[in-house]
Amino acid sequence: MAKVTFEELLDAGVHFGHLSRKWNPNMAPYIFGEKKGIHIIDLNKTVVKLEEACNAMRQIAKSGKKILFVATKKQAKDIVAEKVSAIGMPFVVERWPGGMLTNFVTIRKAVRKMNSIEKMEVDGTAATMSKRERLQLTRTYTKMNKNLGSIADMNRVPAALFVIDVMKEHIAVAEAKRLGIPVFAMVDTNSDPRKIDFAIPSNDDATKSISKILDVAIEAIAEGLAERKVEKDKNDDAAPAADKPAEKKPGTRRRKVQG
Repeated sequence: MAKVTFEELLDAGVHFGHLSRKWNPNMAPYIFGEKKGIHIIDLNKTVVKLEEACNAMRQIAKSGKKILFVATKKQAKDIVAEKVSAIGMPFVVERWPGGMLTNFVTIRKAVRKMNSIEKMEVDGTAATMSKRERLQLTRTYTKMNKNLGSIADMNRVPAALFVIDVMKEHIAVAEAKRLGIPVFAMVDTNSDPRKIDFAIPSNDDATKSISKILDVAIEAIAEGLAERKVEKDKNDDAAPAADKPAEKKPGTRRRKVQG
């Protein structure tokens, strides 16, 4: 796995924290100092924590499980949607539906309803409806797809969450903790890292910082997916040889002896 350097994080502004008067004392171990009233994050700690998080995420991806990315803040949502969709992981960039994890059965019902509406458009059922009914159907689908389209393929509760801003996404974090789902997160100086299993001390407001951390995390996940594919291909190649019945050796035909 390609390691991110101190200089790369510095260039991306990952070290800029919040105003020192807004800090969370539990972030003290990750703060290097203060400059002009703003806390500076210790990027040496960030490098270590990011590497730990990436190693764990790579293993999750290698096992074939899903990591749900959550980022509903304006400066993060477009970045997350673009980068995460490239590796096929689910993400939430609109409003977090309360109970998405703790009441996952209901969320799946809503996704099935959305899929059934889509099927009606494909098989021509929608075309037989009145103009008013079809308009209502389209509005319902558009709204559901906006909120749930990015998790349509998530058939079970994710193995982990990756959160951009733990304060803004506190409901998602609380639901994950309630179910024992590990949480990876960018944690700024105004947040509490104790609630996060894999806290990555970093600036969670600047787009360059968010993009840099995401790039490293997604690269690790992509490596895990690639390793899984290699192992699967090996197993697929080995399976036919093991399952194939042993071929009978051609026997010699006995010649009848004249008596």
